[in-house]
Amino acid sequence: MRTLLRKIARDRQLLILFIPCIVFYALFRYGPLYGLIIAFKDYSVYTGILDSPWVGFKHFERFFSGPDFFLLLRNTFLLGFFALICSFPFPILLAILLNEVRVRWFKKFVQTASYLPTFLSVVIISSMIIDFLSPNNGIVNKLLNLMGFESKYFLIDPAWFRPIYVLSDIWANTGYEAIIFLAAIAGINPTLYEAARVDGASRLRMMWHVTLPGLLPTILVVFILKTGSMFRVGYEKVLLLYNSMTYDVADVFSTFVYRKGLLESNYSYGAAVGLFEALVAMVMLLGANLISKRLGGKGLW
Repeated sequence: MRTLLRKIARDRQLLILFIPCIVFYALFRYGPLYGLIIAFKDYSVYTGILDSPWVGFKHFERFFSGPDFFLLLRNTFLLGFFALICSFPFPILLAILLNEVRVRWFKKFVQTASYLPTFLSVVIISSMIIDFLSPNNGIVNKLLNLMGFESKYFLIDPAWFRPIYVLSDIWANTGYEAIIFLAAIAGINPTLYEAARVDGASRLRMMWHVTLPGLLPTILVVFILKTGSMFRVGYEKVLLLYNSMTYDVADVFSTFVYRKGLLESNYSYGAAVGLFEALVAMVMLLGANLISKRLGGKGLW
């Protein structure tokens, strides 16, 4: 007890700074978990959460036996998987290349240009995609027309939805995510580069044998976190880009929860689907962490 009090007294300033974080998570992360019990009830806004009747796993059984389950499972997994596999290497590559740039003004220009999409909302990014791919005035179709091709209705073609989603994700997030890897590169011991240079290593060899091994712990941690969120495809961009023609490839758990829970006021059913999605995401996070520890000896905990 004395040791604990001594540590608290020693770190009191850091603990005080940590209080807003604790309050935030208590109010907005752990507090709302109480509402998950409506997934096991026939919730009504008139009777409230506590007075609504218990129905057990009724909503889960309805979802698992319904026609939407396997479609949503496939779409959510494929969209998250392609977004993870295709977009994950780009921030690492950008960070390594920026670290090798010696012209300061060019380096700052590339950093600024790559960070800009981060400050745009999902609505703006989606609007830009719709404008760029417009069959009438979109810049992509104008370029196709100049090359002798006919205009294409990209956003109503199911085959194009996933590539558009993944490419826009790469464009929007690569610059911001590269900051993490640039910070990790800055923490690599400079003497390792000096020793490699003395041994006659080229810049490519130093990237391969010094920079990448130094980045490996950060790469593993970021990959684990991304794997955990792979199944939690955000509904905002999908909702803004999909339409009735692309439901078969674009409809995911989060958009289904939005339609059922909010638009149709079927709160218990929507909560059950959302809880299932969260549980799958948690299992994937734990699995990715376990595999990472087995293969690389590094994990989140």
